[in-house]
Amino acid sequence: MHSKKYRFSAKLPKTKEVNNKKDSIFITTYSKIAFTLAEVLITLAVIGVVAAITIPSLVKNYNEKAWGTAQDVFTKRLEVATRQMNTEEKLAGYSNTMDFVNELKKYIKITRVCDNSNITKCFNKEVIWNEGEDPIDMSTIRNAASLGQDDWDTDTVAVQFANGVNAIIAYNPNTTQEPFNNQFSATSNSMAILYDVSGNKNPNTNGKDIGKINVENLAGVTGCMIDPDLVGGMCISQILGPQNGGYSPMTYAECTEAKDKGEIDVQYCYNGNDYFAGAVKACGGISNMPTESQLTALANYVYNRADLTSSNTSGLTLDTTKASQFLSASPDSGWFYVWSAQEYNQFFAYYRYFSSTTTYWHDVNGRSNSSRLAVCLGD
Repeated sequence: MHSKKYRFSAKLPKTKEVNNKKDSIFITTYSKIAFTLAEVLITLAVIGVVAAITIPSLVKNYNEKAWGTAQDVFTKRLEVATRQMNTEEKLAGYSNTMDFVNELKKYIKITRVCDNSNITKCFNKEVIWNEGEDPIDMSTIRNAASLGQDDWDTDTVAVQFANGVNAIIAYNPNTTQEPFNNQFSATSNSMAILYDVSGNKNPNTNGKDIGKINVENLAGVTGCMIDPDLVGGMCISQILGPQNGGYSPMTYAECTEAKDKGEIDVQYCYNGNDYFAGAVKACGGISNMPTESQLTALANYVYNRADLTSSNTSGLTLDTTKASQFLSASPDSGWFYVWSAQEYNQFFAYYRYFSSTTTYWHDVNGRSNSSRLAVCLGD
């Protein structure tokens, strides 16, 4: 058998032939393509401008989501620990906070404990309670009264948890326990706690990395984000957007279970993602959400008016400085909606709409709507 030899050659675009005895050599020539220095500099400048615009927003959203997730995880772990204490009848009966904390250490890992004379060795030196106001000196947080619990005659204790959370705790000497009740809300019954999920890192700000349970005020400062006298006497303690560090919807099963346990005081539950119920849960009850008249007062404040009612009113000018905290929490651009304290039925709940030129009170709004703000009220 004879084998045949084959020779293959291929011509590439833009070639010229060079004869070399028997073989043909094809040399490819290329045209050079390049950018000028000016084009490169313009491109880099455009990239820099885009980055300057988008990166701060991305970082802000990331931080808010991270803080919200960290708070959820911490409060759930703390609830598990105190429920176990309740089950083992170790929750009640302490005359001071230090004794309670020494028992709590057996149920959740605490790496450092500081008494009320050394608060800032375990906690931040300052906390911004209301943005735009002077920070509060945390060395003054010496007893339960400084956390707003005037009826508790106990000192504060600062702790550092193993997961990096720092906290100040005041024990409730009136704590009760129900060892045979697995659904007993042990955390809310036993303590007031101010905690920082970012440790000693900034921003050390209420509503961001600073969270609280049963803290009515801090060193007498209520934590109202707007002077109550300007908004119908209501103290707005938090403005929460849907998710991203704000509040999350409840499923029908979660809503009905919480409703049956008395954990949320809604009349209805929506068969789907119930954002209204989630807002109620985040604010700690319908009584901590604004009424129709209070939302009207808010409208008069942000539009610099005194004559607005619940009716649809247009031709207004939104004061974006006064409304800045609402606009920044809103998933929409240039306008925001606020859930009220009023339900309509299992499908709808009342809200108020605020745009750059229009505001109105409305009821035909699905509880599944994911763009409404939860505005929570404090004392």
